[in-house]
Amino acid sequence: MCGRFVITSAPAALRQLFGYIEQPNFPPRFNVAPTQPIPVVLAENGARHFRLMRWGLLPGWLKDPKGFTLLINARSETVLEKPAFKRAIRRRRGLIPADGYYEWKSIDGRKQPFFIHRADGEPLGFAALFETWVGPNGEELDTAAIVTAAASEDLATLHDRVPVTIGPRDFERWLDSRSDDVDTVLPLMTAPRIGEFAWHPVTTRVNRVANDDEQLLLPISAEEIEAEAVKPKKVVRKAVGSEDGGQGSLF
Repeated sequence: MCGRFVITSAPAALRQLFGYIEQPNFPPRFNVAPTQPIPVVLAENGARHFRLMRWGLLPGWLKDPKGFTLLINARSETVLEKPAFKRAIRRRRGLIPADGYYEWKSIDGRKQPFFIHRADGEPLGFAALFETWVGPNGEELDTAAIVTAAASEDLATLHDRVPVTIGPRDFERWLDSRSDDVDTVLPLMTAPRIGEFAWHPVTTRVNRVANDDEQLLLPISAEEIEAEAVKPKKVVRKAVGSEDGGQGSLF
């Protein structure tokens, strides 16, 4: 699965790689979390565009989002069948620019976070599905989910699911949803090749959404892992009436 990810590449570099016409300027993000705004690249009217969407898909047919499951991931094996995704896979496919993501592995009864990234250090594009949810008063909310697949043998040591990543040569193929035919994109919804990604353990500070700094990406030693394991946990009290609900924003 994918529940937190990272965007550290310069905006100009991401624009060149993904080819969208807008020129957004934004700071690096080291701990992007569900319900926050995320960048999504889509194809529309013959061009690629950059758009901010909420991470957590709301199907267009949904009447009331209250109590609805937060759909941050879409399983590649069932996107053609699930009511929440079967329209989006045909007509609303996007790419989420990123530089890596976090995964947690249970070790000795506790969950240790790892930072996972391309072995060559290059940015990547998560396969995404998106929908525009229209509320009862006509309000619109663009929402997205990351497509996942069964992990390859190496990444399966961390988790049995991984986000689907689309290579630059397949960007156009994935984004082209001018017809309802999905046969050409089904082969793209697979795990990365063995050896394509690398990873290392990082601090448990990443567990808290409010922590968003470059120190989260640094590898930590076995001694530091043990020190964090015995560190007393602090009780974090959520501020009442915070403007963003504790979720923050991309910018």
